[in-house]
Amino acid sequence: MAFNRKQKLRDNIEAVRTAFTLDRERRTPTERERALLERYCGFGGLKCILNPARELSDAVHWAKSDLELFAPTVELHRIIRENSRDETEYKRYVDSLKASVLTAFYTPQAITDTIADVLHDRKVRPKLVLEPSAGMGAFIGSVLSDNPQAEVMAFEKDLLTGKMLGHLYPEQKIRTEGFEKIEKPFLNRFDLAISNIPFGDIAVFDPEFENGSTFRRIAARKVHTYFFLKGLDAVRDGGIVAFITSRGVLDTEGNGGTRYMMTRKADLLSAIRLPNNLFTENANTEVGCDLIVLQKNEGKEELSEEDRKFGDVVKNNHTNIVTNGYLFDHPEHIIHTDAKRDTDPYGKPAIVYTHSGGVEGIATDLYRMLSDDLSARLDLERYNGIKGERLEPRQTIAVQPTLAETKKENDIKAVTGQQPEMKREENPVPPKAEPAQAVAQEMGTKRPEAAVM
Repeated sequence: MAFNRKQKLRDNIEAVRTAFTLDRERRTPTERERALLERYCGFGGLKCILNPARELSDAVHWAKSDLELFAPTVELHRIIRENSRDETEYKRYVDSLKASVLTAFYTPQAITDTIADVLHDRKVRPKLVLEPSAGMGAFIGSVLSDNPQAEVMAFEKDLLTGKMLGHLYPEQKIRTEGFEKIEKPFLNRFDLAISNIPFGDIAVFDPEFENGSTFRRIAARKVHTYFFLKGLDAVRDGGIVAFITSRGVLDTEGNGGTRYMMTRKADLLSAIRLPNNLFTENANTEVGCDLIVLQKNEGKEELSEEDRKFGDVVKNNHTNIVTNGYLFDHPEHIIHTDAKRDTDPYGKPAIVYTHSGGVEGIATDLYRMLSDDLSARLDLERYNGIKGERLEPRQTIAVQPTLAETKKENDIKAVTGQQPEMKREENPVPPKAEPAQAVAQEMGTKRPEAAVM
């Protein structure tokens, strides 16, 4: 189905109008109103809403190709202005719209359903679920469909989207703020963290990272690398992190420290490259992304060979394109029917993968690959907390600031060797002598007392 800009904008306007009506009347939505809210898809692919649109004369600033969207855009701004307490609140909503244009590419439901279904089929039954970048709650709906008893804490920074999300899931904990606002009592708690996380060179201020190790400070400079480490902080031992993210997490050489921390604190369950046409129907954009699934392992003592490959990047001698070492060795984990050498959204050389079967074809291949990976690698005993050794590292963890400072320096200095005919990124290897102490320095204090959601 082709992307229809005018229809998407109309759907969004009706959803925004409905949300403000529900706010004003202080009630839950009817079935019809729920259907209107669920059609909201954000403003990714609708850059025209950034143009001036307060009065008719503003149309002279619009491109001819966008003029059919001028009247609906004027209506959108009118609705927001009429429902804002003052000009300051109106401007906050407009700023949210601007951010939405750049970042709101919502995951197709067929994909969120597939990921949730594979987890459920592998007997993963989460009771506490974290959605750190919820959008309109596609992952929330998919997870709750399989686990109606689950409690969800969801973060959504966009003001309009968060407002609608709260009306769709009034029984869940919906927080209209950034994931970095999560409090310490909620860390080390969740059974599952699942999301399509934001991406970009946007720094996140988090005191826990600002005062943490060198790797954590570097990770906080990019929102997508921050989300992985903070997501691992939030799940309990044995818990699962399943994030869709930009290819930069795996393919960018400068993110090697984050990849090291990911595999140092967790076991890799799956890494699957998704094709560039995944978001074409929903947001009229082609962007490469990956699904990365990790299982937290607080007692992990050393990296496996696959962990090391996951931490490396490799320059292909034939295409001269850099890719992640794990995917270089496992091309069968790239979902596609066609591949060609082209450029990424930033103009850099890249392999562009597409799937002729559209979203449904992508979902079918994803189910097969992810199911195979979890069948082979998921530690269900650890997830269910029935391994005797599971609690031991947590009991012995202690914060030792002076040793932590020493480790920051050692982490930077330790590197792996080079492999022939491949450009391998420097990848620090931790000392093996005191694994519990090493985890303590990166993870912080012991698991706190239970918090009430």
